[in-house]
Amino acid sequence: MEVRAELLKSIWYAFTSLDTEDSGKVSKSQLKVLSHNLYSVLRIPHNQAALEQHFSDDDDGPVSSQGYMPYLNKFILDKVVEGTFEKEEVDALCWTLCSKKNYRTNTNGTAVLSSKDAERLWCLFNFLTEDKYPLVLVPEEVEYLLKKICAVLNVELNSVDLEEFWTQECVREGMSVWSFLELVNSGVLGRGLDRERLSSAIEDVYREIIGNILKEGYLWKKGHLRRNWTERWFCLKPSALCYYTSEDRKECKGSIELDNNCCVEVLPEREGKRCMFCVKTLNKTYEMSAPDSKQRQEWTAAIQLAIRLRSEGKSSLHKELKARRQEVREERERRRALREQETQRLQDLQGEKEQKQAELELLKEAQKQAQASLLQEEERRRKQHEELQRALEKQLREAEEARASMREEMALKELEAERQQRRIRELEELQQRLEEALHQEIKARQDEENYRYTQARLLAEEEEKTKALLSLQEEQEELLEQMQKEKRELRRDMEEKAHALEEAHKQLENIRASRHRVDQDIAAAQRKQRQASTNVKHWNVQMTRLMHPIGPGDRRASAPAMRVPSLGDGGLLAPRGSIRETDRHNGDGEGEREDGEKPRVLHKTFSEPV
Repeated sequence: MEVRAELLKSIWYAFTSLDTEDSGKVSKSQLKVLSHNLYSVLRIPHNQAALEQHFSDDDDGPVSSQGYMPYLNKFILDKVVEGTFEKEEVDALCWTLCSKKNYRTNTNGTAVLSSKDAERLWCLFNFLTEDKYPLVLVPEEVEYLLKKICAVLNVELNSVDLEEFWTQECVREGMSVWSFLELVNSGVLGRGLDRERLSSAIEDVYREIIGNILKEGYLWKKGHLRRNWTERWFCLKPSALCYYTSEDRKECKGSIELDNNCCVEVLPEREGKRCMFCVKTLNKTYEMSAPDSKQRQEWTAAIQLAIRLRSEGKSSLHKELKARRQEVREERERRRALREQETQRLQDLQGEKEQKQAELELLKEAQKQAQASLLQEEERRRKQHEELQRALEKQLREAEEARASMREEMALKELEAERQQRRIRELEELQQRLEEALHQEIKARQDEENYRYTQARLLAEEEEKTKALLSLQEEQEELLEQMQKEKRELRRDMEEKAHALEEAHKQLENIRASRHRVDQDIAAAQRKQRQASTNVKHWNVQMTRLMHPIGPGDRRASAPAMRVPSLGDGGLLAPRGSIRETDRHNGDGEGEREDGEKPRVLHKTFSEPV
């Protein structure tokens, strides 16, 4: 609904700009072109058949805004998807159409606004206006926007020219955007300002309000991989904190998504950095350093505000501020109406009091006239009675009866006068009670205002305490979560160390078993070596005997029978090298020949001569 309302404001200007005769109607051909352009900038598929059918030439004559709204709602605004188009392109299109007709700069060349600055002010004006057509901006919002620009320029608002402008009859109920642009071009922001400086200030305010930027500036950020400090240009929005390589925002280095789980904390000085703070999310902690403590305070407050807006589901700070200002104005109007009603009631009571006072005066005057007429009548009757007494003694009885009747009439008159006096006293008492009631009502209203002020103050204190309690509760939950995480990590480390210890025990047992097997192999090798040494000694003795020369005719009494090996056995006639090879193998402790066979025993049989 907010996107539709903002689009309708811009489209309304485009529609009225096409009304060249100020008749409230636009030709069908112009509306076709406008609709085609809206299709393009809003990224909506063109429905040429519906366009031709709605703006068919069956009847001649232009179309009013009421006639164009059904088509605009059904075929354009109902198909708009937020995020698929650029609102700046729609504003540029509508500004191009309406500025040609309505925006006029000073002919003497003294205009302080460029076309781009005028367009941005036009967008800001549309943002601050209420959804009431024709679009006008109340004086409070105009003054708010001008003060916003002057705060960026660091200049004082020209209140004299502004008050003179408010005295005009045409701007008391609201100001149109063209009157606003004329007011800015007249130098209400300060005479002699540099156009580039003013343009920069308007751009800053435009990016803050329309671009929804809460704060931006340079900060030092600590990296996550190399852990070095780098200066970045940070841009804070209610949804995220983005950082760029420079303030031209061409290369975005990263973004920190802000949600209910994020928090900002002030850090002590370390690593040679001052004015440090950090933004904690569920996955990471981003450490940053501000130029001074004031900037750190502003950044932390702005980030906390962004987190609050995100948690409350609000997408724009200035939309919230605009709604609050509108509520304040409505409350002020309501109170003014109540005061007017109270004043009117008091005036009615005063009128009734004056009327009753006039009636009281009339009653007093009537009483005086009645007393005068009574005196005159009494004098006349007395004279008549004297005349009758002197002239008509014979009519004494009739005179006495007349006197009696006069006395009765006098008694009635006195009773009437007494009733009149009692009525006057009642009216005076009524007047006194009315005055007392009026004083009591005034006092009651004063007490009510005091009670309301005290109640508002108590509510504000209770809200602050609630916020502090919630923040303490969140910190306690974070500490508990951190302690649980540390316990899990410690338990996991203990399990890993126990597993490693068990593996080490297994490896030690394997090493001990291997060592036992190696010891057994060494013992066996030593036994074989001793046996081989014994065999070598034995064969050396045998070879010594064989190498002794035997002469003819020698005989031995008890010579053992020796087997003479044949040539195929390779025993006696074996070359000397083979014997050395055999000795070398015997020295290895195995007692075997080169081919793996055991050395053959040389036997020779000597027979005695016949």
